[in-house]
Amino acid sequence: MKNQSPRRVLITGCAGFIGSALVNQWLAETDWQLIGVDKLGYAGLRESLVPALDHPRFTLNVADICDGPALYALFSAVRPDAVVHLAAESHVDRSIDAPAAFIQTNLVGTAMLLEAARAHWESLSPANRAAFRFLHVSTDEVFGALGPGGRFDERSPHAPNSPYSATKAGADHLVRAWHRSYGLPVLTTHSPNNYGPRQLPEKLIPRMIVQALRGEPLPVYGDGGNVRDWLHVDDHARALRVVLERGVVGDSYCVGGGTELSNLDLVHRLCDLLDERRPANAPHARLIRFVADRPGHDWRYAIDGSKLERSLGWTPRVGFADGLAATVDWYLDHPAWLSQAIARLDRPG
Repeated sequence: MKNQSPRRVLITGCAGFIGSALVNQWLAETDWQLIGVDKLGYAGLRESLVPALDHPRFTLNVADICDGPALYALFSAVRPDAVVHLAAESHVDRSIDAPAAFIQTNLVGTAMLLEAARAHWESLSPANRAAFRFLHVSTDEVFGALGPGGRFDERSPHAPNSPYSATKAGADHLVRAWHRSYGLPVLTTHSPNNYGPRQLPEKLIPRMIVQALRGEPLPVYGDGGNVRDWLHVDDHARALRVVLERGVVGDSYCVGGGTELSNLDLVHRLCDLLDERRPANAPHARLIRFVADRPGHDWRYAIDGSKLERSLGWTPRVGFADGLAATVDWYLDHPAWLSQAIARLDRPG
């Protein structure tokens, strides 16, 4: 039976990097009513939701997913047909320095959200219960590290190596348990590193752009040989929509980026792009500095997205070279957004 397309979708973490990209894209490409939830901590920027904030089919609710009463009240008020769960603490270095916030948001918050969603789901008519979906957006980091060969897929065991990935793995298990124990109709996705506009400059690509523009050192962990698979955030948003509309309840789907690069290779590519666009400061690669490696730094991630491609017909559209160049251009063209993001990085919460 074909899944019924949702009409009202509740999106947690809507003001974050992936969440804002999803909101902007889905408003343009669907007729859905989108109900955003974000606590607007340091990583949730209201500015990232422009122009969605003025759209008649989007509402922003400032709330913490750890606040159970607020969640119950919201579900009761908006009666969503689906939930897309993106809210999370997501920066590995921050998780190593201060893991408590990751435990609270990624584990406790996910449990609170699951319970509010379950209570709502159980109140629905049989037809609406059958159509309801809870899509949990996870990461490839829950699978641990790869050697020089192989790729993660839906059968890969969880083997997290950082507080961040451990809490995301725990959230995966909670979602599975709510499906198996209560019947909540869930879906789970795992994606590699995302890149694109509106990503906070604590993450690798925007951080390198900002520091290169300032003439500051470009710190690269270890020898720069750690390998990551890269996925454009707009492709990720398209994949999430496909899974939400057509995914099999209880299944997980790996979203493959198809572009593996060492961190050092990526930084050199960024420097080359900046040399073209800001030649007065070239060569930017002179700023590269090798620094002590991150504790427990996973060597390589790579995703096998063949299940998603085969069963649901999704493939990435954005080529990495074009996507990376467009990303650099976006940051160069949006200094006001970048200044606001930088100013918030040291904010607690």
